[in-house]
Amino acid sequence: LIDEYDNFANEVMMSSHVQTRKQRYEDLLYGEGSLKTVFKAVKSASAGRGLDRVFITGVSPVVLSDITSGYNIAENIYLLPQFNDLCGFSESEISDVLMQIVSDCGLPEEKTAEAVSMMRIFYNGYRFSRKADGFIYNPTLALWFMKIFHHDCEYPQNMLDNNLAMDRGKITYISQLPEGGKIIISSLNEESAPSVRNLADRFGVEDMLTSPKDNTFMASLLYYFGVLTFSGKKTDMGDSVLKIPNLVIRKLYAERIREMFLPDITGDEVRYITGNFYKTGDMQPLCDFIEQRYFRVFDNRDYRWANELVVKTAFLTLLFDDNFYIMDSEISLQRGYADLTMIIRPDMRQYPLSDFL
Repeated sequence: LIDEYDNFANEVMMSSHVQTRKQRYEDLLYGEGSLKTVFKAVKSASAGRGLDRVFITGVSPVVLSDITSGYNIAENIYLLPQFNDLCGFSESEISDVLMQIVSDCGLPEEKTAEAVSMMRIFYNGYRFSRKADGFIYNPTLALWFMKIFHHDCEYPQNMLDNNLAMDRGKITYISQLPEGGKIIISSLNEESAPSVRNLADRFGVEDMLTSPKDNTFMASLLYYFGVLTFSGKKTDMGDSVLKIPNLVIRKLYAERIREMFLPDITGDEVRYITGNFYKTGDMQPLCDFIEQRYFRVFDNRDYRWANELVVKTAFLTLLFDDNFYIMDSEISLQRGYADLTMIIRPDMRQYPLSDFL
């Protein structure tokens, strides 16, 4: 078992000291580099010399793209539907555990359904094969939630485990690539979600650092990073539509977009503006802030492309607060769709907050 074989390659890509780390990467992989030598030895040992099977895990096929001559016998099973739930939990598994926690805590039976609904919104939504039937839950986040729920008999206030905070860095990396900011923004909005005919499958570090990056490349990398996934939908031309898996990851996108447009704004400023809106529903101070601070960073040329999507993104990135709200967009209502909905979390209804459509 070789775990996280691509970890150092991802660090090279996202490091601010690119040239130094790139040289180290090349020393390890090219010529008679030590890592390439290791993979050659593994290949040799698996050819009837005592090593029957090799299982390699990683985030993206970065390193394998660069060591194919040293280890050119690997079979990529990443996208096979039978392995879709290899590293995640199904809803039935989640439900069984939550039922036991509710019983241990002496909570009403209906709390199980509420907890399942919470976890579905915040942690479900991953589909690693376009041929897979359903979605699976993020195991790291699910176990973290259930551990706290079992210990405290209440939901965690912060729904993001800090072990996944590294995903912020991955989204930041993509946003800093040429045209990368656009795909981050389009990913946040369902009506402009990225789509791919086929996922890119070669990510040599030289290409990562120097080659032009098109939408397919960046969307594929976001998929491999775990911050986009197959939605199960297709475009009219048969391309697979990608989506943000769940509300926890959506928060990371919203935070990054806010940083892109408002790099100097502090968390206290945001909380002051949004807190007043949460309690009173008065939109005027919020609208004034968006007009004076958010749209001020737009170039005059940008206003040619400004539309409803731009306005909705501005509100969403400022108002996004999963400590209090379950946020969604384009949700189906009786006579149409709501651009943005903010429904109070069931465990936060004791506070003076309002639901918003």
